[in-house]
Amino acid sequence: MLTRIFLFIFTNILVIATVSLTTSLLGLHGYLSKSGIDYQQLAMFCAVWGMTGSIISLLLSKFMAKMALGVRIIELKSTVAEEQMLLNIVKNYARKLQLPTIPEVGVYVSPELNAFATGPTKASALVAVSSGLLQSMNQAELEGVIGHEMSHIANGDMVTMTLLQGIVNSFAMFFSRICAYGLALAIANRENNNDNDSPSPLLYGVLTFAFDILFTILGSMVVAAFSRWREYRADAGGAKVAGRDKMIAALQRLQHMSDATDNRAPALATLKINQPASSWLEWFASHPPLAKRIAVLAKQREYC
Repeated sequence: MLTRIFLFIFTNILVIATVSLTTSLLGLHGYLSKSGIDYQQLAMFCAVWGMTGSIISLLLSKFMAKMALGVRIIELKSTVAEEQMLLNIVKNYARKLQLPTIPEVGVYVSPELNAFATGPTKASALVAVSSGLLQSMNQAELEGVIGHEMSHIANGDMVTMTLLQGIVNSFAMFFSRICAYGLALAIANRENNNDNDSPSPLLYGVLTFAFDILFTILGSMVVAAFSRWREYRADAGGAKVAGRDKMIAALQRLQHMSDATDNRAPALATLKINQPASSWLEWFASHPPLAKRIAVLAKQREYC
């Protein structure tokens, strides 16, 4: 759990840090002048750099998932019973949820019991399950898992998460540069006893880097909170299309067999249905504890 959270936050920090270093080396500070910060230009600068990476990652999400985990797309005429069962479940739920197209369905070799959905749009989505999950779950439990993942697609969660991450990155960059400039200016004025002094470019760059890390960590808490809400909503959606008992049974199976984990592609961790969570790290966790998810479903009325 700690490793996955660290890798997720570190990945976000690395992205923002790379942007900071790149823009500093290229001297892309058009928002700075002798009179201070042009906030309108700064906002535009941060929006472009903060959103671009997220949008690119969304457009490449399906391709990157296939490459990172070695996802094998199941052929429509597959003769493997488990694969044909999986295809039929996806087709059935795509019709129930009125998706524009049937998502691609794939399997990746891993002992973990997990599944995820990704893709840039509802019409270009991928549902992938681990070989461990496909071999360990019965049909009812598998229906619950696929119902959860198909609900993510129907809710447009991939796009929403991407936009939220981009917005959070933009705000992190915006506030870090304001704080860095203010602190660098205060230090310069104090050292030189001059209220009109300009901050050192080197000091400004170092402080920007430090504040980028701080605000990225704080922003990760916002993204994680939305991700946890998104998981509860997908559980409810899975219960609606598959039945509450099947959704609960699927989560219970994941709860009892959550020891095996696959740490490849940490950027995909937030997409997977099964992510262990502990109470003291829950603010940074992308998923609520399975026990809480089961309890929430158990309190809801029976779905038709």
